[in-house]
Amino acid sequence: MQMKAIVVTDQAAGTAGMTLTERPEPSAAINDVIVEVHASGFVPDEGAWPSTWVDRAGRDRTPSILGHELAGVVTALGYGTTGLSVGQRVLGVSDWHRDGSLAEYVAIEARNLAPLPGDVDFTVGASLPISGLTAWQGLFPHGGLQSGQTVLAHGAAGAVGTMVTQLAREAGAYVIGTGRAADRQKALEFGAHEFVDLDSDTLEDVGGVDLVFDVIGGAIQQRSAALIRAGGTLVTVTGPTPVRPADGRTVDFVVEADPAGLSEIVRRVRDGRLRTNIGDIAPLDGAIAALTPTQRRTGKIIIRMRS
Repeated sequence: MQMKAIVVTDQAAGTAGMTLTERPEPSAAINDVIVEVHASGFVPDEGAWPSTWVDRAGRDRTPSILGHELAGVVTALGYGTTGLSVGQRVLGVSDWHRDGSLAEYVAIEARNLAPLPGDVDFTVGASLPISGLTAWQGLFPHGGLQSGQTVLAHGAAGAVGTMVTQLAREAGAYVIGTGRAADRQKALEFGAHEFVDLDSDTLEDVGGVDLVFDVIGGAIQQRSAALIRAGGTLVTVTGPTPVRPADGRTVDFVVEADPAGLSEIVRRVRDGRLRTNIGDIAPLDGAIAALTPTQRRTGKIIIRMRS
């Protein structure tokens, strides 16, 4: 059986080389499930990830199916798979080195999935796995955030930044968001107590903070490290960095699948404590146009496979 999928074959072309084509439907390996994808999220810099192009041994694995955030319905179980059932609604993060979720079906390890309650739309579910877990893991397991602390959240109007802001504020933190001037209103609407325009305001005027959540890197990261109070933490998703706070620590991390954490995020969405930041929504047939960057976006791009 064949299915529609968005694939890439040329690393030099990056996501500009995306094509909508037919690929064989996946089969379920040991401990896998097959998910009929109803909606998929997309991270714009995925074309720059080595795992998009090579497997763990460094061998070419193209044509690769893009996308690693998904919400859908389990249609088959691999040998030995437990904890999930056929017909169950799920959401999760697919393995970086495997074909992804911009397809009608995906094979994914059961341990990478969490239940998606029936009152949470698939579009909302697909917007949560990477953005929500990145914020959750950076603030709590890695950042050790405590009530009463001050958080400097870079990119506060973005898909990750809005999650950081809301989760930090719910935990009792004072949140200072950053971004460009056009981001101010959105960052404040998602709960930032104040906003710093990185183009025209002076970052150093915020004073000391306990935790910096960095999604930018470079000079902004370096300047932010100098603001961290004794015992504080710089958390970054931009990769290993030489920057260290004078009396604190730096944690660079890559988000990991975490069903328990994802369930905590979904619970907050259901009871109204957490809002998603969804931008464009497009069908699979219109995915390439939607995923091609034509302007700066701050919301999560969602591709709907089924209505």
